[in-house]
Amino acid sequence: MRLNPFDPNNIRVTEGSSGFPGGGGGKLGCGTLVIALIGAVVFGVDPGQMIGAIEGTQQQVGPSQSEPITSDANAICNRNAYALESCNALDSLNRTWSPLFQKANIAFEQPTLHFYQGGTGSGCGAAQSAMGPFYCPADQGIYIDTSFYDQLDKQLGAGGDFARYYVIAHEYGHHVQKLTGIADQVRSAQQQAGGSQANALQVRMELQADCYAGVWAGQHRDLIEAGDMEEGLTAASAIGDDTLQRSAGQQVSPESFTHGSSAQRMQWLKRGLETGNDEACDTFADLKS
Repeated sequence: MRLNPFDPNNIRVTEGSSGFPGGGGGKLGCGTLVIALIGAVVFGVDPGQMIGAIEGTQQQVGPSQSEPITSDANAICNRNAYALESCNALDSLNRTWSPLFQKANIAFEQPTLHFYQGGTGSGCGAAQSAMGPFYCPADQGIYIDTSFYDQLDKQLGAGGDFARYYVIAHEYGHHVQKLTGIADQVRSAQQQAGGSQANALQVRMELQADCYAGVWAGQHRDLIEAGDMEEGLTAASAIGDDTLQRSAGQQVSPESFTHGSSAQRMQWLKRGLETGNDEACDTFADLKS
């Protein structure tokens, strides 16, 4: 996907003092352990479950004093190829979603993209790179250790720039849900439902974020290159709950799904890509009276 270079005045990025990894990945381990771990958190980790940021009891936590941050966009985004891709995507996402919010008469605020290596603090608590990319609603931040992209390619077979853009665009989708109030409504419903019903609501959240990722790309079809859609659909299939459970040697358990099956994730990403319309992403439609 041929994204335009980022405008440092149109993005918010930070970087921990530990900087970026110099080489490939390998920090998550190997074999089925890696697949199971990534499967639990990839593309839309729930901070309430994975970082201990329980709704209503979140503690605002920032980077530790030993890890000062910098926000020089030019320096951060040009640190390595993955960072540059992410910053280009962030700029494009901001430019895509801002007018959609304006059209809907909803206040828009850019998220902050936080790069880190190994571990960091967030508004949702302490985070480790093994948790994968995630969005924290408490500070409206997208967090990523870019070595994850090597794991995405080598462990899950989902390489290519569009697969990586999908990561950022999906997390940005959770930011859209936060700003529109969808996220708070779902969290409230989950607390009342509990158990498998809460998981089912989480699946709808994740599938909507997949669709929103597709909407962003669908609005820039002139920038899409041959093979991009295949890369995105391959990534969506690779991180379906059923596929990940099978890869980890587990029995497929739909009631335990939190992100959706491979078929569902592909379906909703494709819907966003084909329509380019956020109104096509109502994964909660059949629940409404």
